Amino acid sequence: MYEVFERVWVANDQFCRSGGGEWAVVHACKSPCHQRAVDYRGSLPSSHPNYLSLNRGPDLYLNLIDPPKPLFMPSSFGVFLDFADAEWAAGRKLLIHCNQGESRAPSLALLFMAKRRSALDDTSYLAARGEFEQIYKNYRPGAGIQTYFSEKWQELGAPTH
Repeated sequence: MYEVFERVWVANDQFCRSGGGEWAVVHACKSPCHQRAVDYRGSLPSSHPNYLSLNRGPDLYLNLIDPPKPLFMPSSFGVFLDFADAEWAAGRKLLIHCNQGESRAPSLALLFMAKRRSALDDTSYLAARGEFEQIYKNYRPGAGIQTYFSEKWQELGAPTH
């Protein structure tokens, strides 16, 4: 578990825990967290109301996988950013984890830091990434998330409410 910004921590699934008290937790992995929280195995029909995410108080469960070709939905990032904003405003620490702590979780932290905290250069994903890599040496984004963030950077970050 590594603090990348004041009250923002990135981790792998060994640090998966429930949010509460001073912590809010973003579970940025389909398996096992989203599957457990929504109670399914394999795949979930895209028509399911919790297909992309489930917000359960201080816990946000995201149905994110890390494929070589981007399959991300813009609303997943909007839901994450709004959740992170609300928990930040409430004074909570934000733990963002994925399976290995190398791609999805740090990418979400980078996005939050650049788009909502102005803690990283927001002109492009490449600029934000360059600064973030100085903070978090274990950042190894998958090809899909690199492509998606590079192509959609200017669209990401707008409030969804």
